[in-house]
Amino acid sequence: MKKLEINSFTTLTIFDFGKNWYWPLKQMAFAKKNFGKNNDLEFIKVMGTGGSPGFSLKPDFSKYAILCVWKNKNSSDYFFKKNKIFNLYVKKSMSFRHLKMVAIKSHGFWDSKKPFKSQEINFKKNNFPIAVITRATLNWSKLIQFWKSVPRISKAIEKAKGVIFYKGIGELPFIQQATISIWKNNNFINDFAYKEIDHAAIIKKTRKNNWYKEDLFSRFLLLSDSTNKLYK
Repeated sequence: MKKLEINSFTTLTIFDFGKNWYWPLKQMAFAKKNFGKNNDLEFIKVMGTGGSPGFSLKPDFSKYAILCVWKNKNSSDYFFKKNKIFNLYVKKSMSFRHLKMVAIKSHGFWDSKKPFKSQEINFKKNNFPIAVITRATLNWSKLIQFWKSVPRISKAIEKAKGVIFYKGIGELPFIQQATISIWKNNNFINDFAYKEIDHAAIIKKTRKNNWYKEDLFSRFLLLSDSTNKLYK
């Protein structure tokens, strides 16, 4: 694949704090203060995670995620090396997984914004892993309907072919939910999205019953996926 001209660059870092969960939980209240004063940072979310794959009512207090959208890759590299708060996350965690991505397809909104700028990339001759982020703000009146369908959603992705990793992430319990998943290539996602019967049925139900106040679906070319274990 020829070198990409990246106009917008996305990173997702998932930290595992083990038993030291109270510190990152407390930091979520100061996300804007800690990370908001950076002109090269176009969008940021500091989120908790679900206690089981996919959506979950049970939180995983040991793991937290930081999602960033940057003007360019150089800006992100400098931030991760120099930002004191981010490096404090690194220092206090047991390990972290760091994803570097470029958006290739995105539709919908996140807090009334379209954070991911898609770039056209030809996949036909390349077999690269793809990351998918889904996100929704639920309508209060539809909470029970949604959560009753969660086991079916989770089972659908659990048995899907080509999925490497999936995890629930989110800003607010119950009402603002998101997922991150990694797939072997774009073909596996298409098969799951358009041919998997249970998944297609759930998607149809969300539209018909107006479950979401706001939703977003984005695909990314996964440029890098690294896990760092910090022995303490």
